[in-house]
Amino acid sequence: MDRGFFITFEGGDGSGKSTQIGILRDRLTEAGYDVVLTREPGGTQISEKIRDLILDPANGEMDDMTEAMLYAAARAQLVRQLIKPALAEGKVVICDRFVDSSIAYQAYGRGLGDAVGVINTYAVDDCMPDLTILLKLDPERGSNRIAGREHDRIEQASDAFHRKVYEGYLKLEEMYPERILGIDASGTIREIAEEISGRVNEIMSR
Repeated sequence: MDRGFFITFEGGDGSGKSTQIGILRDRLTEAGYDVVLTREPGGTQISEKIRDLILDPANGEMDDMTEAMLYAAARAQLVRQLIKPALAEGKVVICDRFVDSSIAYQAYGRGLGDAVGVINTYAVDDCMPDLTILLKLDPERGSNRIAGREHDRIEQASDAFHRKVYEGYLKLEEMYPERILGIDASGTIREIAEEISGRVNEIMSR
């Protein structure tokens, strides 16, 4: 590839992102692409330390704006240290969450509004995804899927918060239909994977 290709996955907790990311990575690797897999917050040594601060349930007193700025800080490091260099080398970058998560979780979920977009204008540094896969699943169903595991600070938030996040994602899908592919995450793993692969192949073969 003359230039890299940037794919992000979004969705609420329990929507199946990890499973579908793994399937897509394997398929692209088998097709001969050099794939870099990363996540948010995290992906670099500095960003992973910020991740620990954000998600630690012990940090329950964290202010909402502090949370938003920490996410942006982790993102800025990831973009500059990993994502941009990989794309410059013609690699396919798959990221588990990116800036849309901040808009959904902090702008809509926390009610911080436009401030989140302003902060992240600097964090993303004009490095936006070529394609965003949004796995749509009702928050109550997603919560049931992860009921048996230990929850981080964000997962422990109220049902009302997660409902606002979900509604925020739906608004983003409406705003950016050319970039965001919304998929019903209540389908089978295979059905979802085939829909994702079809769209990825279509865009990358242009």
